[in-house]
Amino acid sequence: MRSFTLHICFLLLCAAYGQSKQEFVPALVGFYNVENLYDTLDAPGVDDAEFLPGSAKQWGSARYLRKLDKTAGVIAAVGKELHPQGLAILGLSEVENRSVVEDLVAREPLKKRGYRVVLEDGPDRRGVDVALVYNPSLYRVYAHRSYRLRMADTSFRTRDQLLVSGVLDGDTTHVIVAHWPSRRGGEKRSEPNRKAAAELGRHIIDSLMAINANARILYMGDLNDDPVNASVTRFLRASGDKAKAVNGAFYNPMYDPYQKGIGTLAWRDSWNLFDQIVVSPGLVTGAGGQYRYYGVRIFNEPYLRQQEGNFAGYPFRTFVGDTYQDGYSDHFPVFLVLVKEVSKAAP
Repeated sequence: MRSFTLHICFLLLCAAYGQSKQEFVPALVGFYNVENLYDTLDAPGVDDAEFLPGSAKQWGSARYLRKLDKTAGVIAAVGKELHPQGLAILGLSEVENRSVVEDLVAREPLKKRGYRVVLEDGPDRRGVDVALVYNPSLYRVYAHRSYRLRMADTSFRTRDQLLVSGVLDGDTTHVIVAHWPSRRGGEKRSEPNRKAAAELGRHIIDSLMAINANARILYMGDLNDDPVNASVTRFLRASGDKAKAVNGAFYNPMYDPYQKGIGTLAWRDSWNLFDQIVVSPGLVTGAGGQYRYYGVRIFNEPYLRQQEGNFAGYPFRTFVGDTYQDGYSDHFPVFLVLVKEVSKAAP
């Protein structure tokens, strides 16, 4: 798979203008589907039997702690060369509960950052939820709310969408974390579920933009669809053309990597880019705040890939079926770089 790297040479990007220098300070925002981060306890009302000590996966304390350490190491490495504190904001999917996320951020690679957790339990039958992890020294959360996707089929259950509102270094910034319904049963057959999830996401976005047309919004998640699918382009209203990010339409920076054949997960010898972060017009132009969108990266470092066999180059996952691989996830993390411009007097 071709590597997709972000070309930033140093933490501060400087250019001289007369008697002053303009410095561009980055803030990093990411998303990671961590693939089945379960504890080892049997939770009532949740189908978590697959991840219990007596299961075929033998999911005991040693494997759980190993999964935490490996996942924490990946998160700690994302964007570290661009900002000494790494990610300011990180959306997660496939986490069982708040406790596993708190265990994750308390592991050695992350504990010094003091990450805090926002998670609300949802109705998913397997018990997996989305969460937001944030560095309180960089992003100050003041509100959060979850939104449930309700369908005509009342037996249908999927993950809630999580809206978190906070202040990113002076900028009021809203983050929506989602994990849309899967393609189980086939892409076409399951497509209406993802279109409905996109409509719910659009409803959340529109409610924010009705209050402030320049609202700074990041919609992120495992969408189980690619940037070109109708759920993303028509129902969420996100395109790969910055010029079209007007009148509430969003910009999707994942469109160009996808068109180049770059993905975040692989299935049957083809790549998908389900893990996406799309941004509001205000973050594209910088209107209404200090930060604006600068660039995107898929964090697909060699150690996160299967090194040999028929699946060489695929994400190196924790399990294949019930066979323990001691990997990371079946998805690569993604992150955006936002930058704000500050002036400094010339020496």
